[in-house]
Order: sequence, then structure tokens, then C-alpha cells
Amino acid sequence: MSRRGILLFAAMAVVWGIPYLLIRVAVAEVSPAVLVFARTAIATAILLPVALLRAEVRPVLRYWPWVVAFAAIEVAIPWVLLGSAEQRISSSLAGLLIAGVPLVGALIAAVIGGPDRVGRRQLAGLLMGFAGVATIAWGDLSAESAVALLQVAVVVVCYAVGPFILSRRLHGVPSTGIMAVALALTAIAYLPVAAVAWPATLPSREALTSIAILGVVCTAAAFLLFAALIREVGPVRATVITYVNPAVAAVLGVLVLSETLTPAMIAGFALAIAGSMLATRRPEPPEAEAAAIELAEGAEGAEA
Repeated sequence: MSRRGILLFAAMAVVWGIPYLLIRVAVAEVSPAVLVFARTAIATAILLPVALLRAEVRPVLRYWPWVVAFAAIEVAIPWVLLGSAEQRISSSLAGLLIAGVPLVGALIAAVIGGPDRVGRRQLAGLLMGFAGVATIAWGDLSAESAVALLQVAVVVVCYAVGPFILSRRLHGVPSTGIMAVALALTAIAYLPVAAVAWPATLPSREALTSIAILGVVCTAAAFLLFAALIREVGPVRATVITYVNPAVAAVLGVLVLSETLTPAMIAGFALAIAGSMLATRRPEPPEAEAAAIELAEGAEGAEA
């Protein structure tokens, strides 16, 4: 990974590690739909003028079906499901379960083909990682949390699919324009729902601050960083930020919200990370493997 890729990776690991805590705080006082609308509206107000000044909106409109698909899969669907899930489970657990994103991304890459192919080592990593995610969820599996766990599972799939839409269908399209239009579409879609579910009383300062940070830092700034990271390292490896994001989410949940981390959650997270590292590791290209074998055979011949 290049130095730029490392810096982008580190920034994203933090910026997308804190939303779980902020979402948990916000949905205690506003509905998930209101939170999605507020978050996307704030980010749209920041990104859309920038995209218009750069003349990046018109080129995006030519790809509107894929932009709509990206908006739905990366923003509209997972964000409302994650907010709803965090009304039933802790932010730490939600964050740890997101560790399954690179595993699903690697599985998708194996199915659709391309440079991110999956070999035997990667397949072993997939199995190990999914076992880790199952271990994380098992201790909290109950009738009340089952729906929330299912919601997070859908979020994981959405987060894994979104980068592929960017890299395979929107490659070369201005990233700021894509993000601005996607967020604007989501805000418009949620406006009627948010209007009906708008809180009768003004939320607390903590909730309002959480919403503001989610919109400015965790959405507007984060989407620009994420698009740059995908261009730098590819769609599968871009999702590897979920190696660190869950750890940030878990630590913040424990320190700020006094949430509990069980030994099973910690062990499952370690297993998920180890599996993700194997699943997303780039295999040796056939040419490199052949050259290595030829070199080894030559060395053996020289020794003889």
C-alpha cells in the first residue's frame, strides 16, 4: 500500500469508527428515518455546492441508474437499518458485526471475478472470518435482538456491494458529484418520512451534536476520503478499514456509554480480523508463481 493509501486508511478507520457511538446517542431521541434525513441533508448542503462549482454534477447524471443504486445500497438502506438496530443492541456489538464487510466483499469478488480473485487461502479466510462474526453475535442472540442482528447483516452486505458499484460501474465519474447526488437523493427520499416522524420536542444538546458530527465529519468528509481510498487500493481492500472501525466503536462504547465487551465478542472479533486478512490478501499472480517455481527448480539443479 502506498503512503497515500496508508494515510487515507488511517483517516477512514477513525472517521467511520465513531458513527456507531453517535448513532446510538441520536436514535435514543430521534427516529432512524429522521437521523438519516438530517445526516444526509447536512452533508448535501456541504458537498453539493462544491460539486456544482467543480462542474461534477452534470457528468454524474448520465449514469443516474447506477447513482440511484449506489445511493440506495450505500446510504438509504443501511443507514436506516443500522439506526434501527442500535435501538436494540449496543453500539459496540453493531460495530463489531460490521467486521463482516470485507468477508462479503471478498465473496462477491470471487463470484463476479476480476483482479480480486479468491484462492484456497482466501477461502479459508472467509470461513474463519464468518465463524468469528458468528461468535460475536452468538452471545447476544435472543428474540429481541434477532431482528437487529438481521438488520446489521443486511447493512454488511450493502456496505460490501457499494464499493463495487463505484469501481465497476462509476469508475472515472467525478467522486464529489457522485456523493453529492447520492446524498441529495437520499435526503429527498426521506424528507416525507422525517416530516411525519419529526420529534415533538427539541432533542438534547448531545443528540444534536451527534447529528451534526455525523453529517459533517462522518458523511461529507468521510465519503470524499472513502472514494479516494477506493481509487487508491481497490474496492475489496478499501473495506478492510473495518479491521479497525469495530475496535474504535467498541472502545468508545465501553468508555462513553459503559457498554460491556464479553470474552466471546473479543475472541470473535480477533477471529474475524484474522479471517479478513486472509480473505482479502492478494494471491500471487500465475506468472509470479511460475517464475518462483522455475527459480526454485534452477536452484535445486545448481546444488545437484
